Amino acid sequence: QAYTTYKQSAPWVARFEPRPKSIVRDMYERAMGFNDFVQYYSLERAEGVLLRYLSDAYKALRHTIPDSAVTDELDDIIEWLGELVRQTDSSLVDEWEKLAAGEDTATIASEHASIEEEEPPAVTKNLRAFRVMVRNALFRRVELFADERDRALGALDEWCGWDADRWADAMDDYFDVYDDIYTDADARSPRLVSMDEDTAAHPGVWKVQQSFADPEDNFDFGIRAEVDLAASDEAGYPVLKILSVGEF
Repeated sequence: QAYTTYKQSAPWVARFEPRPKSIVRDMYERAMGFNDFVQYYSLERAEGVLLRYLSDAYKALRHTIPDSAVTDELDDIIEWLGELVRQTDSSLVDEWEKLAAGEDTATIASEHASIEEEEPPAVTKNLRAFRVMVRNALFRRVELFADERDRALGALDEWCGWDADRWADAMDDYFDVYDDIYTDADARSPRLVSMDEDTAAHPGVWKVQQSFADPEDNFDFGIRAEVDLAASDEAGYPVLKILSVGEF
């Protein structure tokens, strides 16, 4: 409707058909963080543009969608996107939220100028967003597993003993039993992920498990891992230590 109204005073824009961008959707469906996305699309020279776009997308989601249309799934995405931007550059989100709360622009600019580089808040403090990040980190490994990209998996997890050869062995074990592994929307459902957040039983870590969506719906293969909370706060994203990959 806004586009149609604008065309009345600027008829030349009729030559261009507006298409909604899908950067956030692509990033979420590929289970990528900011650095993963930059590397995947070779955006090293456009990181600032990408970050500003993600910040604007977050603002639009927070500001323009009526509460009646916000589902739990969408709320998860909004929280995840806001935390992703905040961990990359906290000033972008903080500045907008202060403006939304009615603070004076000049005051915000003065505060921003007085702080050379402010550390973002601990990523584990926003539990809802952090849970989405953990699910994304697990599902990113499912996608690489499905594509049999053992080297990419080794690059992620060699530090905890899961190099490319060990991932390749796990792939052989799985594909000896099943011909395929699904990575569709059902496969990335939260119901295939379990999180034990009882830090009293195991201090400083969450125990997590991701089940693979196999063609027979047995869900008897998958990934078990630990999430190091202190390391995650330092890194700004979930730090997973793979414990096992195979049949449960």
